[in-house]
Amino acid sequence: MSTAPADARTLILAGPTASGKTALALQLAQALPIEIISVDSALIYRGMDIGTAKPSAQELATVPHHLIDILDPTESYSAARFVNDARRLMAEIRARGRLPLLVGGTMLYIKALVEGIDDIPSAAPDVRAQLDQRALSEGWPALHAELMRVDPLTAARLAPNDSQRIQRALEVWLSTGRPISSYQRRHAVSPVDPEVGSESQPAATVVPDDVVLISLEPTDRRWLHERIHLRFEQMMAHGLIEEVLRLRQRPDLHLNLPSIRCVGYRQVWEALDAGLDLSQPEVRAAVAERGAAATRQLAKRQITWLRSMPWRHVIACDTTSPQDAFEQALARMRP
Repeated sequence: MSTAPADARTLILAGPTASGKTALALQLAQALPIEIISVDSALIYRGMDIGTAKPSAQELATVPHHLIDILDPTESYSAARFVNDARRLMAEIRARGRLPLLVGGTMLYIKALVEGIDDIPSAAPDVRAQLDQRALSEGWPALHAELMRVDPLTAARLAPNDSQRIQRALEVWLSTGRPISSYQRRHAVSPVDPEVGSESQPAATVVPDDVVLISLEPTDRRWLHERIHLRFEQMMAHGLIEEVLRLRQRPDLHLNLPSIRCVGYRQVWEALDAGLDLSQPEVRAAVAERGAAATRQLAKRQITWLRSMPWRHVIACDTTSPQDAFEQALARMRP
Protein backbone atom coordinates (compact mmCIF):
# COMPACT_ATOMS: atom_id res chain seq x y z
CA MET A 1 0.00 0.00 0.00
CA SER A 2 1.37 3.46 -0.96
CA THR A 3 1.95 6.02 1.73
CA ALA A 4 1.83 9.77 1.29
CA PRO A 5 5.20 11.52 1.20
CA ALA A 6 6.28 13.39 4.31
CA ASP A 7 6.23 16.66 2.34
CA ALA A 8 2.61 17.83 2.44
CA ARG A 9 3.34 21.37 1.27
CA THR A 10 1.44 22.96 -1.58
CA LEU A 11 3.97 23.44 -4.40
CA ILE A 12 3.08 25.98 -7.08
CA LEU A 13 5.01 27.08 -10.17
CA ALA A 14 3.47 30.23 -11.64
CA GLY A 15 4.35 33.10 -13.93
CA PRO A 16 3.01 35.13 -16.84
CA THR A 17 2.32 33.52 -20.17
CA ALA A 18 5.46 32.61 -22.19
CA SER A 19 7.73 32.77 -19.12
CA GLY A 20 8.87 29.13 -19.42
CA LYS A 21 6.70 27.38 -16.84
CA THR A 22 6.11 24.20 -18.84
CA ALA A 23 9.78 23.66 -19.65
CA LEU A 24 10.84 24.14 -16.03
CA ALA A 25 8.08 21.86 -14.73
CA LEU A 26 9.15 19.07 -17.09
CA GLN A 27 12.75 19.54 -15.98
CA LEU A 28 11.71 19.29 -12.33
CA ALA A 29 9.87 16.07 -13.13
CA GLN A 30 13.24 14.50 -13.98
CA ALA A 31 14.47 15.16 -10.44
CA LEU A 32 11.35 14.87 -8.27
CA PRO A 33 8.51 12.30 -8.15
CA ILE A 34 5.89 14.85 -9.18
CA GLU A 35 2.57 14.87 -10.98
CA ILE A 36 1.49 18.14 -12.57
CA ILE A 37 -1.86 19.78 -11.89
CA SER A 38 -2.59 22.42 -14.53
CA VAL A 39 -3.65 25.84 -13.23
CA ASP A 40 -4.86 27.16 -16.56
CA SER A 41 -8.42 28.15 -17.46
CA ALA A 42 -7.78 27.49 -21.18
CA LEU A 43 -6.00 24.11 -21.09
CA ILE A 44 -9.16 22.53 -19.68
CA TYR A 45 -10.85 22.59 -23.11
CA ARG A 46 -10.73 19.68 -25.54
CA GLY A 47 -10.00 20.51 -29.16
CA MET A 48 -8.27 23.78 -28.29
CA ASP A 49 -4.60 22.90 -28.52
CA ILE A 50 -2.66 25.39 -30.62
CA GLY A 51 -4.01 28.66 -29.23
CA THR A 52 -3.66 27.46 -25.64
CA ALA A 53 -0.03 26.36 -26.13
CA LYS A 54 -1.09 22.99 -24.74
CA PRO A 55 1.81 20.65 -23.93
CA SER A 56 2.52 18.19 -26.73
CA ALA A 57 1.51 14.54 -26.54
CA GLN A 58 5.17 13.70 -25.88
CA GLU A 59 5.36 16.21 -23.03
CA LEU A 60 2.11 14.96 -21.54
CA ALA A 61 3.49 11.41 -21.63
CA THR A 62 6.67 12.41 -19.81
CA VAL A 63 4.93 13.05 -16.48
CA PRO A 64 1.29 12.62 -15.39
CA HIS A 65 -0.77 15.76 -16.03
CA HIS A 66 -4.17 16.64 -14.58
CA LEU A 67 -6.95 19.16 -15.42
CA ILE A 68 -6.08 19.22 -19.13
CA ASP A 69 -8.72 18.35 -21.75
CA ILE A 70 -11.43 17.86 -19.14
CA LEU A 71 -14.24 19.96 -20.66
CA ASP A 72 -15.99 20.53 -23.95
CA PRO A 73 -15.70 24.16 -25.15
CA THR A 74 -19.43 24.66 -24.47
CA GLU A 75 -18.91 24.07 -20.75
CA SER A 76 -17.92 26.54 -18.05
CA TYR A 77 -15.39 26.16 -15.25
CA SER A 78 -14.97 28.20 -12.08
CA ALA A 79 -12.41 28.97 -9.41
CA ALA A 80 -14.54 27.11 -6.88
CA ARG A 81 -14.63 23.99 -9.06
CA PHE A 82 -10.88 24.26 -9.60
CA VAL A 83 -10.27 24.38 -5.85
CA ASN A 84 -12.37 21.24 -5.33
CA ASP A 85 -10.66 19.41 -8.20
CA ALA A 86 -7.16 20.48 -7.16
CA ARG A 87 -7.60 19.49 -3.52
CA ARG A 88 -8.95 16.08 -4.52
CA LEU A 89 -6.09 15.52 -6.96
CA MET A 90 -3.47 16.65 -4.46
CA ALA A 91 -4.74 14.08 -1.95
CA GLU A 92 -4.80 11.32 -4.58
CA ILE A 93 -1.27 12.13 -5.78
CA ARG A 94 0.12 12.13 -2.23
CA ALA A 95 -1.63 8.83 -1.57
CA ARG A 96 0.38 7.40 -4.48
CA GLY A 97 3.58 8.52 -2.73
CA ARG A 98 4.21 11.35 -5.19
CA LEU A 99 4.29 15.15 -5.02
CA PRO A 100 1.61 17.35 -6.63
CA LEU A 101 3.01 20.37 -8.46
CA LEU A 102 0.52 23.02 -9.55
CA VAL A 103 1.68 24.78 -12.73
CA GLY A 104 0.03 27.63 -14.56
CA GLY A 105 -0.88 31.28 -14.90
CA THR A 106 -4.55 31.59 -13.96
CA MET A 107 -3.89 33.61 -10.84
CA LEU A 108 -7.50 33.67 -9.67
CA TYR A 109 -7.31 29.89 -9.28
CA ILE A 110 -4.10 30.14 -7.25
CA LYS A 111 -5.53 32.85 -5.02
CA ALA A 112 -8.71 30.87 -4.46
CA LEU A 113 -6.75 27.71 -3.61
CA VAL A 114 -4.48 29.50 -1.14
CA GLU A 115 -7.04 31.79 0.51
CA GLY A 116 -10.23 29.79 0.06
CA ILE A 117 -13.34 30.92 -1.76
CA ASP A 118 -16.96 31.41 -0.82
CA ASP A 119 -19.64 29.08 -2.11
CA ILE A 120 -21.24 31.19 -4.84
CA PRO A 121 -24.50 29.63 -6.10
CA SER A 122 -24.73 28.27 -9.63
CA ALA A 123 -27.16 29.89 -12.04
CA ALA A 124 -30.21 28.16 -13.42
CA PRO A 125 -29.90 27.38 -17.16
CA ASP A 126 -32.97 29.49 -17.96
CA VAL A 127 -31.41 32.55 -16.27
CA ARG A 128 -28.25 32.14 -18.32
CA ALA A 129 -30.24 31.71 -21.54
CA GLN A 130 -32.26 34.83 -20.76
CA LEU A 131 -29.09 36.88 -20.28
CA ASP A 132 -27.60 35.49 -23.51
CA GLN A 133 -30.69 36.61 -25.41
CA ARG A 134 -30.65 40.06 -23.81
CA ALA A 135 -26.95 40.46 -24.64
CA LEU A 136 -27.70 39.78 -28.30
CA SER A 137 -30.52 42.32 -28.44
CA GLU A 138 -29.27 45.02 -26.02
CA GLY A 139 -25.49 44.58 -25.92
CA TRP A 140 -23.16 44.02 -22.98
CA PRO A 141 -22.74 47.74 -22.12
CA ALA A 142 -26.48 47.87 -21.35
CA LEU A 143 -26.19 44.85 -19.08
CA HIS A 144 -23.14 46.42 -17.46
CA ALA A 145 -25.26 49.50 -16.72
CA GLU A 146 -27.85 47.24 -15.10
CA LEU A 147 -25.14 45.58 -13.02
CA MET A 148 -23.98 49.02 -11.91
CA ARG A 149 -27.44 49.60 -10.43
CA VAL A 150 -27.66 46.31 -8.51
CA ASP A 151 -23.99 45.62 -7.68
CA PRO A 152 -21.87 48.76 -8.17
CA LEU A 153 -18.87 47.23 -6.37
CA THR A 154 -18.53 44.47 -8.96
CA ALA A 155 -19.52 46.65 -11.92
CA ALA A 156 -16.80 49.18 -11.09
CA ARG A 157 -14.18 46.44 -11.55
CA LEU A 158 -15.43 45.32 -14.96
CA ALA A 159 -15.17 46.80 -18.42
CA PRO A 160 -18.53 47.37 -20.17
CA ASN A 161 -17.76 44.57 -22.65
CA ASP A 162 -16.42 42.04 -20.12
CA SER A 163 -19.26 39.73 -21.05
CA GLN A 164 -18.28 36.67 -19.03
CA ARG A 165 -17.99 38.50 -15.70
CA ILE A 166 -21.02 40.71 -16.27
CA GLN A 167 -23.10 37.65 -17.09
CA ARG A 168 -21.90 35.74 -14.04
CA ALA A 169 -22.59 38.65 -11.70
CA LEU A 170 -26.09 39.17 -13.10
CA GLU A 171 -26.76 35.42 -12.91
CA VAL A 172 -26.04 35.49 -9.18
CA TRP A 173 -28.17 38.59 -8.66
CA LEU A 174 -31.14 37.23 -10.60
CA SER A 175 -30.88 33.78 -8.99
CA THR A 176 -30.37 34.85 -5.36
CA GLY A 177 -31.24 38.53 -5.01
CA ARG A 178 -27.76 39.09 -3.59
CA PRO A 179 -24.82 40.78 -5.36
CA ILE A 180 -21.90 38.51 -6.18
CA SER A 181 -19.62 40.90 -4.26
CA SER A 182 -21.39 39.95 -1.03
CA TYR A 183 -20.19 36.36 -1.49
CA GLN A 184 -16.63 37.43 -2.26
CA ARG A 185 -15.87 39.89 0.53
CA ARG A 186 -14.79 37.27 3.07
CA HIS A 187 -11.66 36.29 1.13
CA ALA A 188 -11.26 39.41 -1.03
CA VAL A 189 -10.98 37.27 -4.17
CA SER A 190 -11.52 39.43 -7.24
CA PRO A 191 -14.32 38.31 -9.57
CA VAL A 192 -12.11 39.07 -12.56
CA ASP A 193 -10.36 36.11 -14.10
CA PRO A 194 -7.07 37.49 -15.48
CA GLU A 195 -7.27 35.03 -18.38
CA VAL A 196 -10.00 37.06 -20.08
CA GLY A 197 -11.03 39.82 -17.68
CA SER A 198 -10.28 43.50 -17.31
CA GLU A 199 -7.63 45.19 -15.20
CA SER A 200 -7.96 44.80 -11.44
CA GLN A 201 -5.72 45.16 -8.42
CA PRO A 202 -5.96 42.05 -6.25
CA ALA A 203 -5.75 42.32 -2.50
CA ALA A 204 -2.52 41.22 -0.84
CA THR A 205 -2.48 37.63 0.38
CA VAL A 206 -1.61 36.31 3.81
CA VAL A 207 -0.45 32.80 3.12
CA PRO A 208 0.16 29.76 5.34
CA ASP A 209 3.70 28.51 5.81
CA ASP A 210 3.04 25.25 3.95
CA VAL A 211 2.62 26.94 0.54
CA VAL A 212 5.66 27.33 -1.73
CA LEU A 213 5.03 29.58 -4.73
CA ILE A 214 7.85 29.86 -7.26
CA SER A 215 7.22 32.67 -9.72
CA LEU A 216 8.96 33.08 -13.07
CA GLU A 217 9.07 36.82 -13.78
CA PRO A 218 11.08 38.93 -16.26
CA THR A 219 13.22 41.83 -15.08
CA ASP A 220 12.71 43.44 -18.50
CA ARG A 221 9.23 43.10 -19.97
CA ARG A 222 10.60 43.64 -23.48
CA TRP A 223 12.08 40.14 -23.23
CA LEU A 224 8.66 38.72 -22.41
CA HIS A 225 6.96 40.78 -25.14
CA GLU A 226 9.36 39.42 -27.74
CA ARG A 227 8.63 35.85 -26.64
CA ILE A 228 4.89 36.52 -26.75
CA HIS A 229 5.13 37.97 -30.25
CA LEU A 230 7.22 35.03 -31.48
CA ARG A 231 4.93 32.47 -29.86
CA PHE A 232 1.81 33.98 -31.37
CA GLU A 233 3.40 34.03 -34.82
CA GLN A 234 4.31 30.37 -34.33
CA MET A 235 0.73 29.57 -33.33
CA MET A 236 -0.52 31.20 -36.52
CA ALA A 237 2.04 29.28 -38.58
CA HIS A 238 1.16 25.99 -36.90
CA GLY A 239 -2.56 26.19 -37.62
CA LEU A 240 -4.36 28.48 -35.15
CA ILE A 241 -6.63 29.85 -37.87
CA GLU A 242 -7.47 26.34 -39.05
CA GLU A 243 -8.18 25.31 -35.46
CA VAL A 244 -10.61 28.21 -35.04
CA LEU A 245 -12.25 27.38 -38.38
CA ARG A 246 -12.87 23.84 -37.12
CA LEU A 247 -14.42 25.19 -33.94
CA ARG A 248 -16.63 27.54 -35.97
CA GLN A 249 -18.14 24.55 -37.77
CA ARG A 250 -19.92 23.70 -34.53
CA PRO A 251 -23.23 25.60 -34.27
CA ASP A 252 -23.12 25.48 -30.46
CA LEU A 253 -19.92 27.55 -30.19
CA HIS A 254 -19.97 31.36 -30.14
CA LEU A 255 -18.12 34.37 -28.75
CA ASN A 256 -20.20 34.52 -25.56
CA LEU A 257 -18.59 31.29 -24.32
CA PRO A 258 -15.59 31.52 -21.95
CA SER A 259 -13.64 29.11 -24.16
CA ILE A 260 -13.96 31.20 -27.31
CA ARG A 261 -13.16 34.40 -25.43
CA CYS A 262 -9.74 33.04 -24.48
CA VAL A 263 -6.88 35.21 -25.69
CA GLY A 264 -5.94 34.35 -29.28
CA TYR A 265 -9.15 32.52 -30.12
CA ARG A 266 -11.20 35.65 -29.61
CA GLN A 267 -9.06 37.76 -31.96
CA VAL A 268 -9.14 35.18 -34.77
CA TRP A 269 -12.86 34.53 -34.28
CA GLU A 270 -13.66 38.25 -34.45
CA ALA A 271 -11.59 38.63 -37.62
CA LEU A 272 -13.52 35.79 -39.26
CA ASP A 273 -16.82 37.31 -38.08
CA ALA A 274 -15.74 40.55 -39.76
CA GLY A 275 -15.23 38.69 -43.04
CA LEU A 276 -11.50 39.35 -43.20
CA ASP A 277 -9.49 37.27 -45.66
CA LEU A 278 -6.95 35.57 -43.42
CA SER A 279 -5.18 34.07 -46.41
CA GLN A 280 -3.74 37.54 -47.07
CA PRO A 281 -0.35 37.99 -45.36
CA GLU A 282 -1.06 41.56 -44.25
CA VAL A 283 -4.38 40.55 -42.71
CA ARG A 284 -2.81 37.61 -40.90
CA ALA A 285 -0.07 39.90 -39.61
CA ALA A 286 -2.63 42.39 -38.29
CA VAL A 287 -4.60 39.65 -36.52
CA ALA A 288 -1.38 38.22 -35.09
CA GLU A 289 -0.49 41.64 -33.70
CA ARG A 290 -3.93 42.00 -32.10
CA GLY A 291 -3.53 38.57 -30.53
CA ALA A 292 -0.05 39.37 -29.29
CA ALA A 293 -1.25 42.70 -27.86
CA ALA A 294 -4.05 40.94 -25.97
CA THR A 295 -1.53 38.40 -24.69
CA ARG A 296 0.75 41.20 -23.48
CA GLN A 297 -2.18 42.65 -21.54
CA LEU A 298 -2.85 39.22 -20.07
CA ALA A 299 0.80 38.96 -18.98
CA LYS A 300 0.58 42.40 -17.40
CA ARG A 301 -2.45 41.32 -15.34
CA GLN A 302 -0.73 38.09 -14.33
CA ILE A 303 2.35 39.98 -13.10
CA THR A 304 0.12 42.39 -11.16
CA TRP A 305 -1.50 39.46 -9.38
CA LEU A 306 1.86 37.86 -8.63
CA ARG A 307 3.19 41.07 -7.11
CA SER A 308 0.27 41.03 -4.68
CA MET A 309 1.85 37.85 -3.24
CA PRO A 310 5.04 39.14 -1.58
CA TRP A 311 5.73 35.74 -0.07
CA ARG A 312 6.44 34.23 -3.48
CA HIS A 313 9.97 33.12 -4.49
CA VAL A 314 10.91 34.96 -7.68
CA ILE A 315 13.15 33.54 -10.40
CA ALA A 316 14.19 36.07 -13.05
CA CYS A 317 13.27 34.10 -16.15
CA ASP A 318 15.04 36.50 -18.54
CA THR A 319 18.41 36.67 -16.79
CA THR A 320 18.67 33.28 -15.11
CA SER A 321 19.99 30.31 -17.08
CA PRO A 322 17.65 27.33 -17.40
CA GLN A 323 20.02 25.27 -15.24
CA ASP A 324 20.19 27.93 -12.53
CA ALA A 325 16.41 28.30 -12.59
CA PHE A 326 16.09 24.54 -12.21
CA GLU A 327 18.48 24.47 -9.25
CA GLN A 328 16.72 27.38 -7.53
CA ALA A 329 13.32 25.78 -7.97
CA LEU A 330 14.61 22.42 -6.84
CA ALA A 331 16.11 23.92 -3.69
CA ARG A 332 12.76 25.46 -2.79
CA MET A 333 10.73 22.34 -3.54
CA ARG A 334 12.83 19.72 -1.83
CA PRO A 335 11.75 18.94 1.75
